[in-house]
Amino acid sequence: MKRFDIFVIGGGINGCGIARDAAGRGYTVGLAEMNDLASGTSSWSTKLIHGGLRYLEHYEFSLVRHALMEREVLWAIAPHIIRPLRFILPHHDGLRPKWLLRTGLFLYDHIGGRRKLKATTKVDLSGPLGAPLKSEYRTGFEYSDARVDDARLVVLNARSAREKGAEIMVRTKVVAARREAGLWQLTLRDAASGEEQSVAARFLVNTGGPWVDLILRNTVGRNEAHHIRLVQGSHIVTKKLYEHDRAYIFQNADGRIIFTIPYEDDFTLVGTTDRDFEGDPADAAITEEEIDYLLAAASEYLEKPVRREDVVWTFSGVRPLFDDGASKAQEATRDYVLKVEGGEGGPGLLNCFGGKITTYRVLAEDAMKRIEDVLGRKGGQWTADARLPGGDFPVDGIAELERTLAAKAPELSASTVRRLVRAYGTDAASFVAAGRLGEDFGHGLHAAEVDFLIAREWARSAADILWRRSKLGLRFTSAEAERLADYVDKATARRRAAA
Repeated sequence: MKRFDIFVIGGGINGCGIARDAAGRGYTVGLAEMNDLASGTSSWSTKLIHGGLRYLEHYEFSLVRHALMEREVLWAIAPHIIRPLRFILPHHDGLRPKWLLRTGLFLYDHIGGRRKLKATTKVDLSGPLGAPLKSEYRTGFEYSDARVDDARLVVLNARSAREKGAEIMVRTKVVAARREAGLWQLTLRDAASGEEQSVAARFLVNTGGPWVDLILRNTVGRNEAHHIRLVQGSHIVTKKLYEHDRAYIFQNADGRIIFTIPYEDDFTLVGTTDRDFEGDPADAAITEEEIDYLLAAASEYLEKPVRREDVVWTFSGVRPLFDDGASKAQEATRDYVLKVEGGEGGPGLLNCFGGKITTYRVLAEDAMKRIEDVLGRKGGQWTADARLPGGDFPVDGIAELERTLAAKAPELSASTVRRLVRAYGTDAASFVAAGRLGEDFGHGLHAAEVDFLIAREWARSAADILWRRSKLGLRFTSAEAERLADYVDKATARRRAAA
């Protein structure tokens, strides 16, 4: 029976972040994800690394400060998938006054140790940056945050964890966990074969996201567990709504905000909503009411109304917020809460509630402090300076990397080179070589990339590739997706047979 120091349940950003940190400190680590990596909340975010400007109104100063400090840390360790983004906040007469916006943005600029990101400036919306807006929006403010490929951030943390010795098991469910003889005795079930195996661990980490309470109830046997508030956030992706490269943050009369963000070159991402959710998080889907809300909120500001026929894709996710008794979903804290049980000679358990993608790395460091109290200390903090796979180049080196890759594979279009560099960074060169790209599945996706994703990034289906390892699902036809699925199925079958 395999025995680990630490076993993590859940392959979202928090679970993979903790597994990476722990493995790098010298602990033996296992992680099981019942579906694909980042298949839950971690791939349904607004794709931002940000402080959370609106959280200042709820006096979440500590959360905002930690998040702001993390922006440039994460940008430095993953400059391929995290890049600065400028946001325009138009002033809306009748909502928040200009002095309040200025005060909030002054705090936003100064409480988080900003160094390389540009400072806030006032912007004249009568010029090109205001061209998409209605004429009554004449002034505003422009500030900095960053965009992120959220699902790839999860996968890169998992890859880094594996490089440090962790065992990452996808499509593997922990169906039972019991304390016995000073250890956790865990039963794991493979989703494809149904086969079960037993492993043991000195410490168990529950980062099940929206399923964290279900894991406590159904797997650990804690029937009374109820710690989280499920809040559904939905987004729409539309045809490109404007030509420039800025995002907008729009205030709404109900006190909420939405973003419109340039997305995947030819689209615009609009979101998000906040509504309480009940039921299985896997069943979350955007409602007609949410679509109407997002269309109306964007059309309140944009000169050209956003229509239903402009929508090309929608997605919804359930955020597992710690239940702090807030009266409204949008007021519930986005900060994380860690609770530790056991120790003192027995196996420990850490449950992770809430959190946001921007603060996953500091959450992992915080979790390690709690785990070390039980297991004893090994290595120290290390993740703030360690590049994620493919991120070993300067934050201003994207253009040079694109030129190098284009020279290596001149048959690739400029848009494909751009996508590959911004997904894989320096790793793209490991599978891109002139004349050896293999079968072309369309839209710049070749067999060499698919093989890399299967061999190195746990991709097991066409959906894994089209919607999490990339967003090429926005461009693929059903026939193209079926051809890719056939290739992936055969390739994974060969791998299973050879194992």
